[in-house]
Amino acid sequence: MAPDYQTPVIATPAQFAGYEVLKPIEQLRQTPHSSAWWQAFNDPLLNELNERLTLDNQTLKASEAQYRMALATLQSVSASRLPTLNSNFSASHGTLASTTSFSSSELPKVTTYSLSANVAWELDVWGRIRANISSNEAKAQASLADLYAARLSTQALLTQSYLQLRHLDYQQQLLAESETAYQRFLALTQARIKAGVASKLDATQAETQLYSVQAQLLDLRDQRQRLQNAIASLIGTHSAALSISKKADYAFSIPETPRLIPSALLTQRPDIIASERRVYAANQQIGVAQSAFFPSINLVASASYRNRDLANLIDIPNTFWSLGPSMALALFDGGLREANKAIAIATMEQAAANYKQTLLTAFQEVEDNLSSLYWLAQEAKIQQQAVSSANQALLIAQKQYQAGINSALNVISAQTAELTAKRTLADIQHRQRLAAVQLWKNTATGISPADEQQKSPSNS
Repeated sequence: MAPDYQTPVIATPAQFAGYEVLKPIEQLRQTPHSSAWWQAFNDPLLNELNERLTLDNQTLKASEAQYRMALATLQSVSASRLPTLNSNFSASHGTLASTTSFSSSELPKVTTYSLSANVAWELDVWGRIRANISSNEAKAQASLADLYAARLSTQALLTQSYLQLRHLDYQQQLLAESETAYQRFLALTQARIKAGVASKLDATQAETQLYSVQAQLLDLRDQRQRLQNAIASLIGTHSAALSISKKADYAFSIPETPRLIPSALLTQRPDIIASERRVYAANQQIGVAQSAFFPSINLVASASYRNRDLANLIDIPNTFWSLGPSMALALFDGGLREANKAIAIATMEQAAANYKQTLLTAFQEVEDNLSSLYWLAQEAKIQQQAVSSANQALLIAQKQYQAGINSALNVISAQTAELTAKRTLADIQHRQRLAAVQLWKNTATGISPADEQQKSPSNS
């Protein structure tokens, strides 16, 4: 009764947006995709945190419970394809009706025992049961894909949070180095004031710059603590139970990411798999709704024993039995079945539209991060030159100031420019790392063939 299923089709581009610029990247050999992609950052602590997340993250535990619920629902629906057997035992005590002229108080008292069994089996002539089982099996597969999507999302969030924390550590290091340099410059300025070759204005300007950096350091410490709290929550522990120490020599790395990304790979993303399975489930529900227009046919058999003597209850003379088919058909329902069918069709169309939009979003995400990786790499090269120039300008300004041919304001401006250039370069490199994480997330398949071959009641 269900329509023949076909996966919703949407046109896929021959190449990603900005192909002419990204062509050198796309033609590179694809990096092997590891399920533990965060290991590409070569950080043992990050690896440990991701392992703890997989075991203790409460969101993942909720998703796993949701998947088990879907499997149990499938088991429940699958039970309807088998006969049902019910049994009943009863004992009743009362008076025996008589045509003689006994008074009600004189009627003989008797006890009647009864043991019965009933078997009922719905013949799935119209495929209603099969369609319902198939629909719930697809829902279970979608729930499994949801679990993998949730795991991938939380892993990416943890990795990004950890990289952000290390980025703040580096920013603090830059500010701390600048604070030391500003303190030396302030001391030099105060000495020049005592020597009568500098004004009080030079000192106040140097103090303003120093205090500004110190205030920024406090703000970064607050941000770092918040990130550490967020990481603790992700791995399922309290903030007080997690302490991530700073590393002065922390080695940042930008891992190689998948460069050649065929559209077939994107269709294996867990969120896309889940969306497609829900389209199939909705399609099968149309068959369930359509079968309601046809009669349901059941085979019913019953057998019972009835006797006044419990010891001889199960004897052939006390046997009663019946066997035969039954058929039920609703002749008038006020349009209920038509409405249910319309709901099923609309649900399927909605699921198909959601699937297409999920696929479009997947292409957009990959294109965004491919573009980001390319342009950020170019931007980092230029910004590195800006850092070198700012450093040279600062050295010149400091020498001229010490020689008395430059003002303190020019030195302060040069110091500010150098710090800004260094922090900007650090921000660009951090964005490169985040884009790499996003691309790993966007291209992760999440589900292996072994995971997809789940045991289900309909396949047993």
